[in-house]
Order: sequence, then C-alpha cells, then structure tokens
Amino acid sequence: MATALVDAKLEKKTAKLEKKIFRLKDQLAALHRKGRPRAVRDYVFRTHGGKPLRLSQAFGRHKDLVVVHNMGTGCPYCTLWADGFVSLLPHLQDRAGFLLVSQDPPAVQKKFAKSRGWTFPMASSAGTTFFADMGFADTDGNVWPGFTTFRKSGKRVQRVARRFFGPGDDFCSAWHFFDLLAGGAGDWRPKFRYSRGR
Repeated sequence: MATALVDAKLEKKTAKLEKKIFRLKDQLAALHRKGRPRAVRDYVFRTHGGKPLRLSQAFGRHKDLVVVHNMGTGCPYCTLWADGFVSLLPHLQDRAGFLLVSQDPPAVQKKFAKSRGWTFPMASSAGTTFFADMGFADTDGNVWPGFTTFRKSGKRVQRVARRFFGPGDDFCSAWHFFDLLAGGAGDWRPKFRYSRGR
C-alpha cells in the first residue's frame, strides 16, 4: 500500500497559517498606503548619458511611480533584487513608472547595467539628498536598499509609501524557494557570478 507523501494535518495547519499571513499582508499594505502623501521636491538625477532627469519625468505616462533605492555596484544583494526586476519590468511599467537609482556615477551604472543585462530605467542620485530624504541613508551617508512609491498630481510629486529590502522579504522570490529546502537558505549568500556546473 502506497504511503501518502503529504501529511494531511500539517497541510491543513500550514494552509490556515498561509491564509492568515495573506490577510495580514493585505492589512500591512493598507497601513503603508494610509499615511498622508507628502509633497517632495522635484529631485534632479543623472541618466547614463549624463543628462538630467527630474523625478517628475520618471513617471512617464503614469500618475504613479516606483523608485528602487539600490546600494550600487558593490552590493551583491542589491544586484540579486535588481536582476529579478528585468523579468517583472513589462508588468510593472504597465501599471506605474519605474526607476532604479543608486549613488554610483552614471558611467559606472551604465557599465554595470550592461554587464548584468538590465533593461530598466536607471539614474544616479549622486550629489542629491534623495536617499536621506526618503529615509534610506543615515547621517554618515550609509545607504540602505528598498523602494519608495510616488504619485503625481498636476505638477506636484508626492511620496506615498516605502519598504526596505532584505533577505526573506516579498520582493525577491529566490528566498521563498530556499525557504522550503530542507536546510532553508542555509549560509547561502548572493554572488555576482556563479559557476555553471550543475
């Protein structure tokens, strides 16, 4: 007689908890959106060609905008997240504008983006207080990864919400696959390059 591969009691327990987590995530998202939008200045970034790009221009045809705060070329974690945005880009841009910013100079960004095959819009926030003003930098200039959402009303740009990136969050699917491995993520860390051996 075949042995069931699924523990029915455990499945029922996990399904119940997953439903609860989904409800809590909905509540959390609603709380993030609940705060009163705050007007922000129209920051001027630099594109890979060195041309100025205003925050208000990054919306494109949309009223909403997602701006990713990336720590730059020295961070393999930020690179892991950004690699995942390539596939999501058409879906994201159908709903909102999308821009990734880091404090790397435009030429450094351009070279790194080409090496990664990144196709999303990027700009340099070097020389601005954008990271600090959005709550992604401390007084010593250390920056953190995450994203901020904005809404444009006429000529006014308003900050809506923000979230930080980190292992296990909802914005990088790799961690969720690792979660269900026998040893979880273990001591795995993202790298810029992996051996092709299987």
